[in-house]
Amino acid sequence: MKELINIGHEIREELRRSERSVTWFSQHLGVNRMYCYRIFNNYSIDTSLLQRICEILHRDFFKLYSNALESDEAEAVPPPPPERENALKP
Repeated sequence: MKELINIGHEIREELRRSERSVTWFSQHLGVNRMYCYRIFNNYSIDTSLLQRICEILHRDFFKLYSNALESDEAEAVPPPPPERENALKP
């Protein structure tokens, strides 16, 4: 099993990359700063809250989960065997 996505850490890092403060983030999210710090410490988050955060920070955090799922599926499913030219012909 792959390592869990730490969504709170990812949100915090995006905030740093965009050079925005926690105060700015809390004002745009409509919550107090302490609530933001709780978000940063969580491995999971409500999807409606994550959608709001995606809009505020202009980043699709859902892709982290989609990419991880696609990566897991790619590793779990072996490639099909090569087709033989006359394998299905009578």
